[in-house]
This record gives sequence, C-alpha cells and structure tokens, in this order.
Amino acid sequence: MDFKCLGCMVLFPIHILYYILKASVCLLQPSRRRTLTKEVVLITGGGRGIGRHLAQEFAKQGAKKVILWGRTEKCLKETCEEISQSGTECHYFLCDVANREEVYKQAKVVREKVGDVTILVNNAAVVHGKSLMDCDDDSLLKSQHINTMGQFWTTKAFLPRMLELQHGHVVCINSILSQSPIPGAIDYCTSKASSLAFMESLTLGLLDCPGVGCTTVLPFHTNTEMFQGMRVRFPALFPPLKPETVAERTVDAVRTNTAYLYMPWTMHALVVLKR
Repeated sequence: MDFKCLGCMVLFPIHILYYILKASVCLLQPSRRRTLTKEVVLITGGGRGIGRHLAQEFAKQGAKKVILWGRTEKCLKETCEEISQSGTECHYFLCDVANREEVYKQAKVVREKVGDVTILVNNAAVVHGKSLMDCDDDSLLKSQHINTMGQFWTTKAFLPRMLELQHGHVVCINSILSQSPIPGAIDYCTSKASSLAFMESLTLGLLDCPGVGCTTVLPFHTNTEMFQGMRVRFPALFPPLKPETVAERTVDAVRTNTAYLYMPWTMHALVVLKR
C-alpha cells in the first residue's frame, strides 16, 4: 500500500467528522435568505393548485417576473391577471411539458419575449388514482411523460443558460409518495420515484457549479383538486397540507438554498421507519 492510499484512509474519517460538524453548525445558525428582486421565475402547471399559489408567493416575495406554463388557457389567464394586478410582471404560455418539441419551442419564445429564466419550478403533474390493471396504457404513459420526462425537457431547455450566467435554481415539486408508495396510484408513485432520482442526480451534478442550485420538495397529501377524494388512514395524525403552505415553504427553501424539503417534518420519520 503506497503512502497516498494510506493518507486517504487516515483523512477519510476526519473529513466525515468535519462535514458532520459543519452541517450541525449550519443547522443551528439562522439561514440567510436571498432576495428575489432580480429573478425570473417559470412555473410549469402554474394555472391552478400548488402552481397558482407558488406564482402568488414568488410575486409576494418580490420576484422580478413570473412566467406560467400550462395546458388550460382559462386558468393560466386568470392567475396571470391576478399576479399582474399585484404589481408583478407576469406572462403565460400554453405548453404541454410532455411534448419535447413544444417545450423547446416555447422556451425559445420565452427567452425572446421575457428574458432568461433564473428559477425553474417543475410543478406540472397528473394522477389517475387507479391500480395497474384498471389504468389504461395511454394514461400510464401520460403520467410518465408529464411527471418525469417533462422535467428532462424543461431542465435541458433552461439549465444551460443558468450555467453560463452562473446563476439559477431548479425546483421540483415532488411527493412523499416517491419514497413511500401507496396502492391505487401506481402510475403517480412510479413517476415521482423517477423524478426524485432525476433530482438527486442533478443536485449532485451541480455541486461544483457555482451559483446554480436545486430544491426538491416532498410534501404529504396536499388539499388540491388533483387529490380530491383521496383517503388518509389517520387523518387526525396526518391532516392534508394547504397548498398555500406548500408554496410558502417552497419559496423559502429556494431563498435559503435548501436541497430537500419534507412536509410536514414528520415525513422524515416515515422515510426512516420504512427503511
């Protein structure tokens, strides 16, 4: 064994101890919150549900511009008008994130008409709430294309410019179901697990890229139209989250450059217990 390998073996536990202590100190210190006054935020699925509340919260926290993507013009227009009335510049574009060519085309339009996107929020998602045998093939494919592949296309469309500017943030609104699946939503759980793996890999890959970060949000059941009718086994113990709460915590996580956000905090225990 040469001296280099021996040195690495000796230093390895010291490095581990150093980073544990560093993380502990960071937890005890109050987080610095960056300003959003120069940020251009694009939110997929921004016309309704959590996406709508995210747009409102980013505008409330001072974002320079908010851009909404989605498939339903009525919802996008209503949200856009609401944000504009609050004093924040807002634009909307019809875009199906499952369509790769459409994503790249609309990304180009956004750059030309609005400017460079500095915060990308991958929020668009669908759920069918059926078992494998009851869900038709087209619906299964739709879930994977929107919930998972859509993130590939949007991130590929906007991340290169963030890296050039050395300034940007990629956000994923995931779900705790990516780590603790339930029966009856096999398409959603599978797509969210893939989405989580995508974000974990992306987050690690960007560690050496100055100015560019990631945030993955893993909320419990949220009280939105998409999850109407969903039953929770212990509703008193695990009440559904309010979409505005998810939006507030998400924007705060972006401002503090938090990599992973579990909501509520008890979900940490759920993941540990499962493992």
